[in-house]
Amino acid sequence: MAGQQFWGTPGWRCAFILMATLSSFIGLLVFLFVVDPRKTVSVNHDARINLERDELVEKGNGRVSSVWSESWMATKAVIKIPTFQIIVLQGIIGSLPWTAMVFFTMWFELIGFDHNSTAALLSLFAIGCAMGSFLGGVIADRLSQIYPHSGRIICAQFSAFMGIPFSLFLLKVIPQSVSSYYTFAITLFMMGLTISWNATAANGPMFAEVVPSKHRTMIYAFDRAFEGSFSSFAAPLVGILSEKMFGYDSKSIDPINGSPREAFALSRGLLSMMAIPFGLCCLCYTPLYKFFRRDRENVRLAAVKEEEMI
Repeated sequence: MAGQQFWGTPGWRCAFILMATLSSFIGLLVFLFVVDPRKTVSVNHDARINLERDELVEKGNGRVSSVWSESWMATKAVIKIPTFQIIVLQGIIGSLPWTAMVFFTMWFELIGFDHNSTAALLSLFAIGCAMGSFLGGVIADRLSQIYPHSGRIICAQFSAFMGIPFSLFLLKVIPQSVSSYYTFAITLFMMGLTISWNATAANGPMFAEVVPSKHRTMIYAFDRAFEGSFSSFAAPLVGILSEKMFGYDSKSIDPINGSPREAFALSRGLLSMMAIPFGLCCLCYTPLYKFFRRDRENVRLAAVKEEEMI
């Protein structure tokens, strides 16, 4: 769609409008049909109520400020859990390569691929990531039954580690030429299939086991905001490295035939912000072999005590 016009509107604008429309439609479906598991039917069956909210109201703490105060106290308590700290740390580092990948489109077009070929390559990568997320979750579930305290960590480290050889092969080994289209296609698909496990295989499930259920959504949001804020520095760093260290010159770009020299410089900047963070992310999971089991047991004991008090 990028190189076309629809009803006098540039194709890229139409693509954004289409995605926004689909997202709004999905949001509407979620609002209409998804049931919040925290809500249950009240005694008089008149409405669905939030039990946690009612408990606060009964205690005289139903004000918004009290809710935020309790949430903040819970957040501070969760932040002290080593497993939470480690997952957030690896998330900050592990998000850097994914943010840097926004330059893939530019890189392929600098090599000389047209809009359609570039879109097809990135679509294969996205399909690989989608399938990889599902595959990683399935494998981690099976492995966690055999190794309950380390199975998910093993899967996460494998996925993070695979980012290193694939980044090297994609950005350094494959000839940067339009004749390498099929090699790029296969590599991107396999790369997406193997480097996308972490969220479904480890981070989400492990978070669920060390975070109190009633504050889980808030803690997840905090983690997403924290990781996203720091990972946003990756894209500018790619640009700085490409220009200052590898000789990227935006003035010498040929918008029609591509610019092999600039593509090479950009690939080196991408490689720096992908291979190194992937390796550090893999190492960051290592302390979980020690802390995850202990933190999970502590949370379970705390939950049991809370139920007994009720």
